[in-house]
Amino acid sequence: MEGQNGCDKLKANFTIISFAGVLLILAVFFIVFERRKPKAKEIIPIAVMCAVASVSRVIFNFMPQVQPVTVIVIIMGACFGKQSGFMTGALSALVSNMILGHGFWTPFQMLAWGIVGFVAGIFADMKLSGSMVFMCIYAFISALLYGLIADFWTIAFMAGENLTWGIVLSVYSAGLLFNIVHGIGNVVFMIVFYKIFMEKFERISEKYGVGY
Repeated sequence: MEGQNGCDKLKANFTIISFAGVLLILAVFFIVFERRKPKAKEIIPIAVMCAVASVSRVIFNFMPQVQPVTVIVIIMGACFGKQSGFMTGALSALVSNMILGHGFWTPFQMLAWGIVGFVAGIFADMKLSGSMVFMCIYAFISALLYGLIADFWTIAFMAGENLTWGIVLSVYSAGLLFNIVHGIGNVVFMIVFYKIFMEKFERISEKYGVGY
C-alpha cells in the first residue's frame, strides 16, 4: 500500500518534474553559451536567423506542420556549430510564441528545436553536412526528433492525474502523422534553401571567422 502511494505521488509530481527538467536543460545550454562570452560577430547571425525563422513560422502558421523553421535551425547548426544551432532553435520558439501564444508547450518547443540545431552541429563536426542526401534524411528525421520532445509536454500535462504507457503511446501515435508531414516539408525546404543559405553563410564564416 505504501509503495502504491509512492507511485501515485510520483505520477502527481511528474508534471512539475518534467517542466523543471526541461527548464534546467535549457538553462545549462544558455549558461554555457553565455560563459563563452560570444562576440558580436557570433551573436548577429543567430539574431538575424532567429528573426527570419520566427517570421517564417508566423507566415506559415496556417500550416503549422509545414514551415521552414526547422531547416533554418539545421542550417545554422551545420554552418555555425552546435551552440549556434541550439540558440537559434530555442530563441526562435521563444520569440515566435510571443506572437503565436505562450503556454506550457513553449519550453518543450524551445528544447526540441534547440536539440535539432545542436545535432546538426554534431553532424557538421563529423563532416556529414556537405552531403545533400544526408541532410535531407536528417531533415526528415529531425521532424520526428522534434515531435518526440515537443509532444512530451502533452504527456507531462496529462500525467498529473495518471501516467500510463497508454497515455504515452496515444500521444505519440496521434502526433505521428503530423510529424511525418513536418518531415516531408523539411525535405522540400532543405532541397530549395540548403545550398542558397550555406553559400551565403560560408562567405560570412570565411570573412568574419565565425563557425566552421
